[in-house]
Amino acid sequence: MSAATRFAPRTVALTLLALASPVAGADVYKCAGEGRAPIYQEMPCAPGKELRNFQTDPPQITVLPAQGRASPAPPAAKSAPTADAKAGNDAKPGKSTLHAADASERKHVRLGMTEAEVLTKLGQPDMTTGSRTGGAMRWTYMPAPGDPETITALTLVKGAVTDIERKVVKK
Repeated sequence: MSAATRFAPRTVALTLLALASPVAGADVYKCAGEGRAPIYQEMPCAPGKELRNFQTDPPQITVLPAQGRASPAPPAAKSAPTADAKAGNDAKPGKSTLHAADASERKHVRLGMTEAEVLTKLGQPDMTTGSRTGGAMRWTYMPAPGDPETITALTLVKGAVTDIERKVVKK
């Protein structure tokens, strides 16, 4: 008797056993805990504690479109006073006022953030080097109100932050 015919009954039995095995379920139940605080668990809720059964009432899926790269705002007319001028602060010549985001958000940048997230939180960088097609890009944000005396440099590879460098500089 050959080895193939000797192991054939075992192979058939193992195949049938694998096909007959129950599939592990991953049911999720939303139950009321202490103070009616929601608790998510794999077992059915106690009677009167069920807030939602995801098997009979699945959640709707919301798809949000990705945000494209924001185009810079058109330069303001020279006759219109800027927010800095209204506050009594003199803007330094050559200083970019196109930052739509709060500079204090720079300290909250984290590895893995997408290019769109960075642009939304921090606005356009003051300087860029590298290219999208070449792989790595380096975005630099110069000191600004909200993040004074700090230069923030981000390295982005394939549209995601891979390195964050923050340097304190004295004027």
